[in-house]
Amino acid sequence: MIESEYDYIVIGAGSAGCVMAARLARKYRVLLIEAGRADPAWDFRLQMPAALSLVLKSTRYNWAFSSEPEAKLGNRRLYCPRGKVLGGSSSINGMIFVRGNSEDFNRWATLGASGWSYEEVLPHFKRSETKAGGDPSYRGLEGPVRVTNGDVSSPLNQAWLEAGELLGYGVTNDFNGAQQEGFGPFDRNVADGIRQSAARAYLRGDPEIDRSGLTVITQTEVLGLEFSGDRVIGVKTYRSGRVGQFKAHQEVIVSAGAIKSPQLLMLSGIGPEKALKQFDIPCRSPIDAVGQNLQDHLEVYIQTKCLQPVSIYPSTHGLRQLGVGIEWYLAKRGAGATNHFHTGAFLRSGFDYGYPDLQFHFLPVAMDYDGKAAHRGHGFQMHVGPMKPTSRGWVSLATSDPLSAPNIVFNYNSTEQDQKVMARGIEIAREVALSASFKGLAGKEIRPGAVDVAAFVAEHGESAYHPCGTCRMGDDVDAVTTPNGQVRGVRGLRVVDASLMPEITNGNLNAVVMMMAEKISAEMLAS
Repeated sequence: MIESEYDYIVIGAGSAGCVMAARLARKYRVLLIEAGRADPAWDFRLQMPAALSLVLKSTRYNWAFSSEPEAKLGNRRLYCPRGKVLGGSSSINGMIFVRGNSEDFNRWATLGASGWSYEEVLPHFKRSETKAGGDPSYRGLEGPVRVTNGDVSSPLNQAWLEAGELLGYGVTNDFNGAQQEGFGPFDRNVADGIRQSAARAYLRGDPEIDRSGLTVITQTEVLGLEFSGDRVIGVKTYRSGRVGQFKAHQEVIVSAGAIKSPQLLMLSGIGPEKALKQFDIPCRSPIDAVGQNLQDHLEVYIQTKCLQPVSIYPSTHGLRQLGVGIEWYLAKRGAGATNHFHTGAFLRSGFDYGYPDLQFHFLPVAMDYDGKAAHRGHGFQMHVGPMKPTSRGWVSLATSDPLSAPNIVFNYNSTEQDQKVMARGIEIAREVALSASFKGLAGKEIRPGAVDVAAFVAEHGESAYHPCGTCRMGDDVDAVTTPNGQVRGVRGLRVVDASLMPEITNGNLNAVVMMMAEKISAEMLAS
């Protein structure tokens, strides 16, 4: 039975919310509220790794936001998918498991997020994962998220790894271990041919997690926070046409993500006072930084024809695609049981902070991330983009209606630094395709071809779907939250998700967000 009062209420069952709710439920009564649906086992799009493009295009499990026109990208509106389902974006993402670079977290500490150095976060990374065969100094052996490597034996993936050695960039055997820099195999949150989302790992997958105090409700929107004086005491919800209320005796934890979390704070009177007045929202805590500091990874796809029939192109269309689905359904193996991002690289641009600031994903087929604009024939591609962008955007209210989307401006590629790093990344990608390791494999360049690089980025740059930073944590009074996620100016309210990041990390964000929730929940349980 769903009760009306709990110790903690967690808003959003994504990568952070699932962790927070499952961990706190060991000791407290916890209500986890998700606006989206459950993640049914029967819907192969959520479970089959190779179906990621299908779920990214679908709006059934996806908020499917779009940015405002981006000035430096030809005034295009860029797609911003966010998970609207148990597991959040970990249920619709590309399943690449990257912890970031160790120096990312040391930078967080110098930027005012005390307690977040690499030495301090490493135990929580390890606690979140199980990586068989990993170095126990760096990797977890008993965590909820099962992490595996893909099969790198194909000729194209082997050529990629050989290129790192031949070109002098080096090779690493574990991006999440002692050394991130170099060419190497990607970890992925895929096990036994099935996506390992935060929901699968934390809400039902690990028998060692005690969830006896946990209640989960889905298809329930949170309209706003409820207050008593300066203390948050609960939430107002909307489900199936009915408004409801739930009370929290300890705290409300907002884990709605980098887009929805600042929107909910502003709708509840926490944010820039001048902006709130425009929508007749009484200001409870005037924090100008709410919604600011939005960051994301911009990337482009460098595509090349493949001269040998060794790409995965045949499995992406026609009867072969149907066969892939049947094999996965019956045996959870084959081309459907992987995300196909088996190898990549983290390299320095020369304009960096002394550690890698470029990420490359290598894909043995030429097609867009969402499955559109596929090259008809064998090919391969490199996704390349700056990892430490200096461009900053914002999330702001478009209306006072909590059921409407906010305005999102990423301000991509708006600094000379970002433009130079991107251009260098494209140069390296072309260098790889022309290297001796790809001799006999690499044919004509499909994209960008003979066009101006700056124009190519403006026309074809796409989000890597890593928004963060909009509720920045820090020791300074201008930060939205303290380093443990507590929102300034109010009591009983915490934010825990990617919006806390002072600065975006190197690589995909899912693993980092789960670590953040592990760390904050552990500190709460110990207090």
